[in-house]
Amino acid sequence: MSSILSRLRGRTGDYGAIPGEHREEHFDSAEIVRDTIIGLSDGLTVPFALAAGLSSLGNTKIVVYGGAAEIVSGSISMALGGFLAGRSEVEHYRTERQREEREVIECPMAEEEEIVEILEPYGLDRVTIQPLIDKLKADPEQFVNFMMKFELGLEKPDPRRSWVSALTIGFSYFVGGIIPLAPYVFLEDVNTALLVSIIVTSITLLVFGYVKSRLINPKNAMSGAFQTLLIGALAAAASYLLSILLPYLESNSFVQYVQSIV
Repeated sequence: MSSILSRLRGRTGDYGAIPGEHREEHFDSAEIVRDTIIGLSDGLTVPFALAAGLSSLGNTKIVVYGGAAEIVSGSISMALGGFLAGRSEVEHYRTERQREEREVIECPMAEEEEIVEILEPYGLDRVTIQPLIDKLKADPEQFVNFMMKFELGLEKPDPRRSWVSALTIGFSYFVGGIIPLAPYVFLEDVNTALLVSIIVTSITLLVFGYVKSRLINPKNAMSGAFQTLLIGALAAAASYLLSILLPYLESNSFVQYVQSIV
């Protein structure tokens, strides 16, 4: 597990390292991990809550049919959202780059001053920065690249980003949604299926929360695991209680009670 997490986080490790050699450990594959987390988080939580709510109807087939419909529609919806977000990111970068290209040509002095403003907080004065400015002015494309990264904080997105994001989020949601629904497929008694679903999904949420936290914030891995479990449990409990409460709200006794108060 630790070796897998290390690879995902882009850690090189200390084995085989040259004595005294500096090895930096940074978090790589952030976009893929982020999309996987988004898909799995919703995939585990939403179908789990829906299945728990439908369990009050006392029929596993209703849970399976309703859950399957939700997983399919949810996966498509989440994938579409990821695709549109990726496309928006590409379009935003393209628009801002075109604007920077015009500014470098039409108002170069203002752009030079912006470079000074960017680097002055690091203790560099105009005299020190001027050779860099001259070098950038000699290559307008690099000038624009510099301004995009250091002025706007924008990195050029991968053109395939939208499709990768869509497939990652959609597939992660689908996989996550199958876990809480699976017990209802194999067990006929709805109460037993609900109990098994709660146990299996709770364990999965704990593991998922732990792995997610290990990737993002290793020091708080355990708290992240229980936080993920708590969110899923609250969503499922709210759905289950609402499914029990709604028939009561529609009953004549409740309506008569409200009318007597009014």
